[in-house]
Amino acid sequence: MNNKQILLQRAEEQFLRRDYNSALKIYGLILKDHPQFQEAEVGAYLSDMGLENDEDAQALFDYYQAIKKSNTDANEVISNLMQAIHSTRVVIQHAFGEANQNKVYENGIAYADFIQSVEDKGDFKQAFEDIMFSTRVVITTKKDFIDFMQRLIGAGYYDMVLGYLDSLAGDPAYDQDIYALYRLIPKEA
Repeated sequence: MNNKQILLQRAEEQFLRRDYNSALKIYGLILKDHPQFQEAEVGAYLSDMGLENDEDAQALFDYYQAIKKSNTDANEVISNLMQAIHSTRVVIQHAFGEANQNKVYENGIAYADFIQSVEDKGDFKQAFEDIMFSTRVVITTKKDFIDFMQRLIGAGYYDMVLGYLDSLAGDPAYDQDIYALYRLIPKEA
């Protein structure tokens, strides 16, 4: 068993013990050396979820373990599910953000602070990937939401943008500005 597998096993043990902070740190160590290792990405996301909703995180972890044994596309299945959950979280924050604009955000980063991080790094994709599994971007205005979607499109996160936009359908804020974002996504995406 190599070091990556040993760390993965240790992270999973911490997760099952519901020690999500420790699991998240170990998954982070794995991702530092192996940024494309999907099992660690899934674990990091579920650990972050566990900090907020223990039962949902444990249920998804169990589901992931079950499909991993029987489905060769388990990582894709769980990634799509995670994207859908992440999309819903951002949309909900967007919908309720204006009422809570002056509230201190727990486990999140204000969009302006995120953009400052992007400017500091000089690369949207890198800044987004750095916070993707550990922090929520809290969007409180329609203008910021549109800007965020445009930046995600520019970085090639087409499926994620489609998830955000599709989950907004029927929302009163869904207007021509939001609809225009669909046209920015390449047809082959």
